[in-house]
Amino acid sequence: MENDTTKKTFPCDVCGKVFTKNTYLKRHTRTHTGERPYPCQVCGSAFSRISTLQVHMRRHTGEKPYFCDVCSSSFADNSTYRRHVQIHSGEKPFSCDVCDSTFSHKYLLKRHIRTHTGEKPYRCEVCGSAFADKSHLTVHERIHTGEKPYQCLVCKTSFSSINSLKQHQKRHVGVKPYRCEECGSEYYEKASLRSHMRTHTGEKPYSCEVCGSTFRVKPGLTRHKRIHSGERPYSCGMCASTFTDSSALRRHVQTHTGEKPYSCDVCGSAFADKVNLNSHMRKHGREKP
Repeated sequence: MENDTTKKTFPCDVCGKVFTKNTYLKRHTRTHTGERPYPCQVCGSAFSRISTLQVHMRRHTGEKPYFCDVCSSSFADNSTYRRHVQIHSGEKPFSCDVCDSTFSHKYLLKRHIRTHTGEKPYRCEVCGSAFADKSHLTVHERIHTGEKPYQCLVCKTSFSSINSLKQHQKRHVGVKPYRCEECGSEYYEKASLRSHMRTHTGEKPYSCEVCGSTFRVKPGLTRHKRIHSGERPYSCGMCASTFTDSSALRRHVQTHTGEKPYSCDVCGSAFADKVNLNSHMRKHGREKP
């Protein structure tokens, strides 16, 4: 009797890809349906794979089981660890045909090429904002979800991105290594110093494609664009009010809470807004810096 060596396969009805196991097919099908059956019990984020959920949970627990033998850096997932290790090898086999920049990973090259093409393939389903990098979309989406998975161990303040947490942590150290040679102002971040320098040079490199308005910093342009798009991504959890920027939302929330964090050091009057405090201080012949 002739042995049937043909292996059973499982094809996808949507795109035709073939899998050797039904479980692989089920997992793949979620890329078409958008199903995310594995929710995080801490922040509510949901995932299509349980392995992705397990890696995500390390953001909350702080667990980083992958260690670099060269510099002792630690990582939450194996793929990030492998990419890091190549930093030490110095190998950069992927080169850009446009500007000859080289990269250690193919995904870094693909991301770089978008700086030449202007491609932004990652789009927010809530407000339509587009991004060249998936990680930037992930951070942006937290504007809508309110998720802040990165917490400062000193003061327990939470942040939506690891970079924001790192910037915040420098404030506890109290060191401002970047100093303006023009006026002596000091900053925690080099980028903040660069932005500050434009107050001296008058440079406004960020321009609106709709009306031509120019801005000193990119967040200023981002907020301005919402005037044209009508986007109001910041919503109040106590009422239906929505706002174009987070500072306006914070000021609004204080109308519900009654919080007045800005106080006059002359007479003790308290205000919800720094602008109102400054206006009040002029009555005393001075203004808060």
